[in-house]
Parts: sequence; C-alpha cells; structure tokens
Amino acid sequence: MIFPRIARSRLAIPAGLAVLGALNCAFLIPGEIASVQQQLKGFPDSDVLAHQARPLILAALCLLPVITSFLYTLGGTMDRYIARQFAGSFSLCFGALVTIWFLMDFADKVGDFQGSNHVLQTVVTFYSTRLPAVFLLLMPYSLLLSLLHSMGKLSSSREIIAMVQAGRSIARITRPLIIAGLLLSALAAGLNYHWAPNAEGRQNEILAEATGKIVTQATNVIFRNPSDRRLWMIGAFPQDYEKGAPLLDVEITLTREDKTLQSRISTPRASWDPTNHHWTLQNPIIRTYQPGLAPTIDAKSEPLELDSWPETPWQLIKPGLSPAFLGIPDLNSWIRENLKNGNFANPSPYLTHWHYRWALAFTCLVTVLLATPLGIHFSRRGPRGGVFVAVILSALMLLISNISIALGESGTLRPALAAWLPNLAFTLLGIYLFQQRISNGSFLRQWFKAPQKVTPT
Repeated sequence: MIFPRIARSRLAIPAGLAVLGALNCAFLIPGEIASVQQQLKGFPDSDVLAHQARPLILAALCLLPVITSFLYTLGGTMDRYIARQFAGSFSLCFGALVTIWFLMDFADKVGDFQGSNHVLQTVVTFYSTRLPAVFLLLMPYSLLLSLLHSMGKLSSSREIIAMVQAGRSIARITRPLIIAGLLLSALAAGLNYHWAPNAEGRQNEILAEATGKIVTQATNVIFRNPSDRRLWMIGAFPQDYEKGAPLLDVEITLTREDKTLQSRISTPRASWDPTNHHWTLQNPIIRTYQPGLAPTIDAKSEPLELDSWPETPWQLIKPGLSPAFLGIPDLNSWIRENLKNGNFANPSPYLTHWHYRWALAFTCLVTVLLATPLGIHFSRRGPRGGVFVAVILSALMLLISNISIALGESGTLRPALAAWLPNLAFTLLGIYLFQQRISNGSFLRQWFKAPQKVTPT
C-alpha cells in the first residue's frame, strides 16, 4: 500500500500545476485571441498563420510547468535530488537579480512615474507588461549563477564524488541540468516569439499615456513605392492610426518615368478610409514641376480625395518599425512586404533579428554546457578557478553576440550567421569542456600548465 501512496503524492504536484495552467489559459487565451483578431483587422497584410499560432504557443507556455513536473516525477532519486538543488539555487538567484533590476530601473524612471495622475496603477501596468522581456533578459544570468552555486555545493560536499563512485558518470549526473536547459530554452523561444519584443516596445507608450503626452507609433518614416513612383515622408503615426486616426505632417513626392520630379503634395493630416480605401488629404499644398519652368503652387482649402492609390497606413509604417521590438509574426509580415514592394528599406536588421529570435532561446542550453562542467570540481581548492572562467566566458559570449548582431544589422555578416555564430562557437566550447570533465581532465591545468624543463642526458 505504500507504493500507491507515494505515487499519489508525486502526482499531486503535476495535478495542481495542471489546474493552475488551465486557469491561466482560461484567463489569458481569450484576450490573446481578441488581440490577434484586432491585429489582422488593422493589418490585413500580416502573416495570418504566424499570428494565429500565438494563442497556441501561449497555451503551451501555460502548460510548460506541468510538463516539467511530470519529467521530475518520472526521474530517479538522484535526478530529483539534483533537480531540487538546482531549482532552489535558480529561484534564489533569479529573485535576487529581479530585485536588483527592479530597484535600478525604478530609480531611473521614478520621475516619469511621478508625472502620472495614477502613480501606482502606472507602475503596476508598466512592470507587469514588461515581465516577459525581464524574464528573458535575466534568465541566462540566473541560470549561470545557479548552476555554479548548485554544482559547486554538491562538489564541495563530496556528493558528486559519491555519485561517481556509485557508478554514475558525469554525463548521467548532469542529465537533469541538460533537460532543465532545454525546458528553459523552450520557455525563452515562446516568450521571444511575440510577447518579449512587444513588451519592450510598449514601455515608452505606457509612460507617454500615463503623463498625458501624445503617443506616436513611429516618427519621420520614409516609404518608397517604386512601381507607382511615389515617395512618402510621414512625420508621425498616431497611436490609433490603424483605426482611422490621420497621419501627421505628410509629404508625397511623385516622379516621372525618366525620374524627373513631377509633383509634391504636402498636408498636415492624411486619413485613410478602410471601407472604400480612399485617401483624404486635409488642406493640401500641391507643387507641380515642369522641366525648365518654375513650380506652380496650388494651396487647396478643401480636402483632396484620392481613390487610386493602393498604399495603406500599415504598409507605410513598416519602414519605421524597429526590428528590436518586433516578434516573429511581425517580422514575417515586414520581410514579405519588403520583398513584394521592391525593398523599400534595408532588410538586413530585420532578417538578423528574425534569426536572433530563435538563436536567443538556445542561449540557456549553451549556458548549461558552459557552466555545468566549470561548476563541478574534485580538488580541495574549490571551484574558484572554474567560476572565474565561467563568468569570463559568459561575458565574452554576451560581447561577441552584441558585436555579431551589429555586424548583421549593418550587412557585414549574413543575418543567419550573425545570429547563430556565438551560439555555435560556445556550444562547441561547452562540449569540449564537458568531454574534459567526463574524462576527469583538468582543462585549467592544461591551459595554464607551466612548460616542463628538459634536462640533457
């Protein structure tokens, strides 16, 4: 009778997490479905399948703790023990880093919060919206510190040596940590699909709304329509431009087939009607150019309606969208629209960030490969050397990643290579460190070994 009782106790946590995940899905999924419908209504040229996948991915993220708990239940005694040690260290490190980050960020933005009429509500909205981005930012560092702490603790207490003497290899001992890295990579991939980039892009919008400032989605945007020989220059996109709010400070330049200037239209407000697809230019000033003649200027007091221009506001705003704040669905839409309209903007930053969305998720697994063998030690001197090397390697990976992304955005490196190169390089290094630890070799001693003196015979 004791075995069914143990089985029931182990299944209690997965069952509780399953109920909690179902409640989260019931709370979050309807809002996400409404958000997707609003996105497809305001941006008809969006990647429909990529946006429709958002509720499914969000549901998978809500159920990820259930999967984790089932894997924990299926593990052996040693697996569960190592998992508990790692989970405790990870919770402690992540909580400490979040607290430090919050205090620093709050001190930096306290002046903006004080300008709001509802300070507490603004603070709660601001930081709750940024949660996915904050989690994605701090997760690799928390993972690094927790691995070094938990493995160093097990090594100092000689528990790792006891496991090895019991017939377990280093690869078998660290299997729960590899699985944890894969699960955290899956979590990072889900957050980076849409919610983390979107959260970072909304922080200025939330602060502007709270302080009563005019909220703009993009400013000083240039869009080129090569097929119709039109060049749009938009001063500002208001927050509700996709719902019919007029674009501000618009200038449209038209050229002839021989690339000479034909006309230029300036208007303080340009509205687009989604029902009949007509543009309405308020108080336009039309300058017409003829070769060898002075331009003629026609300032109209009545609105000018144009019914033959195919451009839409969500097409015009695309060159002004920052790739750092776009998720996979929006990047898909941008890249497809850019190719269809003859490269109205440089696609390198957007292609680089598309690949980086996927590559960034695997940083957690790379961190496990780097930190785990460096956290394990068998000598009495402790893990100080391994900890130092792990911190240096993580800093180098962050530095090389930033440099590589910058080179990809500038077009110096291919986008895929710029996004994946740091992960590939440090994955190979992590595999080498694991092989050295499995063979009980000391890579630190090999790197810093003094040359041997050769005595003549």
